[in-house]
Amino acid sequence: MKEEIKSFEDLECFKQCKALRQKVSKLVKTFPTIEQYRLTDQLLRCSRSTTNNIAEGYGRFHFKENAQFCRHARGSLFELLDHLQIAFEESYIDTTELKALETETKNCIKILNGFIKYLSTQTTQK
Repeated sequence: MKEEIKSFEDLECFKQCKALRQKVSKLVKTFPTIEQYRLTDQLLRCSRSTTNNIAEGYGRFHFKENAQFCRHARGSLFELLDHLQIAFEESYIDTTELKALETETKNCIKILNGFIKYLSTQTTQK
């Protein structure tokens, strides 16, 4: 049985990005204070931007606008990948953490791409 979508919170892409956002939020608490307004801030911003844009797009009543906001969310996921590389290069995370977060981020991108593709087939949105 297919789950009914009543809110942006029911979207699988939102759920997966939310889980990733929560992991990033927990992770940056281990970073040195010097990064508070640098890398920590950037990681938090782009991870939050993913769910923010999915929610905002859902609130638009046209499929093209929704897809555009989802593309912004996808861009933030790619930005997150770059910031994770920086965290690794600065030795704030190890290889295992990097690979796990990269895998989860890429999974979010795939799910979001599927939703964007679905939106591109729609002519109206409730």
